[in-house]
Amino acid sequence: QVQLVDSGGGLVEAGGSLRLACTISGVTTSRDVTAWFRQAPGKEREFLARIDWSAGRPTYADAVKGRFTIFKDSAKNTAYLQMNSLKPEDTAVYYCAQGNYYSDYRVTSYRYWGQGTQVTVSS
Repeated sequence: QVQLVDSGGGLVEAGGSLRLACTISGVTTSRDVTAWFRQAPGKEREFLARIDWSAGRPTYADAVKGRFTIFKDSAKNTAYLQMNSLKPEDTAVYYCAQGNYYSDYRVTSYRYWGQGTQVTVSS
């Protein structure tokens, strides 16, 4: 069983930064991938970024490319999402998810999910 605990959300002013963390426990492999999604009230869950644990290759949604950075610390079994130049429209609950090599931008391609962490960006 794999468990994910995401943290680091909070209230920040527009233009500010936050770093989210996703700590993973349980049975994992080097072929796993970790992704970040977000869900705003009344909207569908949205893919943000993905990283594979073997080579550390990141993939980003166009909406966050250049502002958000996904990276990992293998020693801590933790993936991070560094968010810069935050905007009020970034306000949402942010979730990390664990999948395999074939997991991509689709919510259904990820098997394990964190509990979510709230990010609120004030204008």
